[in-house]
Amino acid sequence: MIDVIITGGGPTGVMLASELRLQGVRPVVLERDAEPTKVVRSLGLHARSIELLDQRGLLERFLAKGQQHPLGGFFAGIEKPAPHGLDTPYPFALGIPQTTTERLLREYAAELGVELRRGAEVVGLSQDEDGVTAGLPDGTQVRGRYLVGCDGGRSTVRKLAGIGFPGEPSRVETLLGELRIGVPPEEVMATVAEVRKTHKRFGVVPFGEGVFRVVVPADGVAEDRTVPPTLDEVKAQLTAVAGTDFGVHSPRWLSRFGDATRLADRFRAGRVLLAGDAGHIHPPTGGQGLNLGLQDAVNLGWKLAAALHGWAPEGLLDTYEAERRPVAADVLDNTRAQIQLMSTEPGPQSVRKLLAELMDFEEVNRHLIEKITATAIRYDFGAGPDLVGRRLPDVPLKQGRLFELLRTGRGLLLDRTGELSVAGWSERVDHVVPDGEQFDVPAVLLRPDGHVVWAGEGQRELAAHLKRWFGAAR
Repeated sequence: MIDVIITGGGPTGVMLASELRLQGVRPVVLERDAEPTKVVRSLGLHARSIELLDQRGLLERFLAKGQQHPLGGFFAGIEKPAPHGLDTPYPFALGIPQTTTERLLREYAAELGVELRRGAEVVGLSQDEDGVTAGLPDGTQVRGRYLVGCDGGRSTVRKLAGIGFPGEPSRVETLLGELRIGVPPEEVMATVAEVRKTHKRFGVVPFGEGVFRVVVPADGVAEDRTVPPTLDEVKAQLTAVAGTDFGVHSPRWLSRFGDATRLADRFRAGRVLLAGDAGHIHPPTGGQGLNLGLQDAVNLGWKLAAALHGWAPEGLLDTYEAERRPVAADVLDNTRAQIQLMSTEPGPQSVRKLLAELMDFEEVNRHLIEKITATAIRYDFGAGPDLVGRRLPDVPLKQGRLFELLRTGRGLLLDRTGELSVAGWSERVDHVVPDGEQFDVPAVLLRPDGHVVWAGEGQRELAAHLKRWFGAAR
């Protein structure tokens, strides 16, 4: 029997598979498509995702393929400079096409020994006390102890598991594609600058090799958004919005997306779980979707592995939904707000103007950009210092950087007192006595995802938190 079946070989599914392999678990990724997609929906990674890549030793290969961009202008396209002194070593957005992100993650997964089966679509699902059985179109079955649906907003797994997906359907739609342009680039840029004064959902930007990425509001909402728009449809919408079609031709690909906003009733049904877009969909404003899925994967991976290895304390696996569903709900709310702020109607434009004025206050600007970058997330772990529940930013230590110490995928005790012990948990938690004054508490206990679960100095209190998060001592 396979340890974990993962349906969907996109960023969330492959990242989750890698997290599981890091913990010694054997997953299999089932991907419906026979070949990797050429469609580039996401164009970047935000600070928290960049930190997680660093924590797994992947950052250099991503930095080599991306471009660093300032964080200003990410909230509803309101052009304000990035706030000063963001609490992250990576105060930028990394511009990198989703196709490249997926390729780099697949390469990493292959290095860890992850099995990816293409052309394997799940069409049936059943579960019992011991595991989950996934049915494939040819009648064969795959059996696993758990199954995680990472199969996107139209998730088959979510439907087969009977998990509701309430929310709002798309009210506006946007056409997207990569095409060649028939007019000089400077003419394109001048027209785009003028149109974007009122149409914030419009854009034509160079994508390299003479190709431009075109984003233009559609005329209504298609009955079936899985059907891509035609070149004539894109030309018509460009003309309607910009007064010219720029002579677009030779599309690499064309697609469409809406602003539907939905959140799964739950992220778990027995031995079936959801991650990424299978559990939440929202407008792409702010570029948060792919990042949200990667962060789901890192939160879930070590917890699912703990359940499989038999040391997970009671309720640990349920903390995945308890922690990540509120984060997703917040993303849904802020993207709803951004879509309203990008409307051309007078009311939303007035609110946009007011918010732009408020963003001149450093606290407001910082609050909004921390939402987009996911650096302000604080999980509810109960009473304790403000540090508890938050991720600990990278700090230099005599043993190496903090993020380097997290690459094992284990828990970590940073003990400035030098008097604490993880005896009984040493197979799951590393113990480091750091130098310097990197934080203002005697010791902190971190989970494998980098979040602080305890801050203090007493051994008895530490032992209680070790048991809560890392199971009974051995």
